[in-house]
Amino acid sequence: MRAPYGLNILDNCHACPVREKHLFCDLPTRAVQRLNEITAPAIYPAGALLFLEGQVPRGVFVVCTGRVKLLTRSSDGKTLIIRISRSGDVLGLAAVVLDRRYEVTAEMMEPGQANFILRESFMQFVREEPGVVLRVAAELSRSYYSTFEGIRNLGLAASPTERFARLLLCWSDTTAQIDAARPCKLSLTQSEIAELIGTTRETVSRLFARFKEERLLALEGATLVLRDRAALQRIVHC
Repeated sequence: MRAPYGLNILDNCHACPVREKHLFCDLPTRAVQRLNEITAPAIYPAGALLFLEGQVPRGVFVVCTGRVKLLTRSSDGKTLIIRISRSGDVLGLAAVVLDRRYEVTAEMMEPGQANFILRESFMQFVREEPGVVLRVAAELSRSYYSTFEGIRNLGLAASPTERFARLLLCWSDTTAQIDAARPCKLSLTQSEIAELIGTTRETVSRLFARFKEERLLALEGATLVLRDRAALQRIVHC
């Protein structure tokens, strides 16, 4: 089904072309059919809030298309992006399972689809379908390790320069040979990058300018090329 923003609504999990690639979605036929019955597909614009930090959990959201940033804000208005979720991720899972308030805010970064499942229906689905409990546990574990890695990189880096270098290396192709110029798409704004590494947009702008001047990276439009991975790794490990 065609929807706004040039997207196709995925309203049947059986017909999803990438279902088998995602941990939670790759379920047995019977479970997928039951999932279809309790799921409400919806298309959201960029900037839409799926849920708010501190809100009582209404249910979970399964990201079908688009990216969602999970963020937290301090009392003085500072924002920190905990991680960026993509298709196949199940958002709000920990809050629903533990019956606690959402621990972060989930905001669409671009137009996309996120299917909603009411908490009561989801918990009944977990109880009744064999094997789903293990998928939920695996999804929670994957989310935990992903979040822990982000916090570790942020907390152990001594300076914004090191955190920025870590982020660039994380984006790059990890199989690339040292110093190989491998392009990747820069899909975040400088403000979002600042929120990911715990600094200001002005600092990120200065770091981009400095790294370009030192020939550590090249940036053409949204295409980012790391020109000297070895130098970036020295920044991270110094």
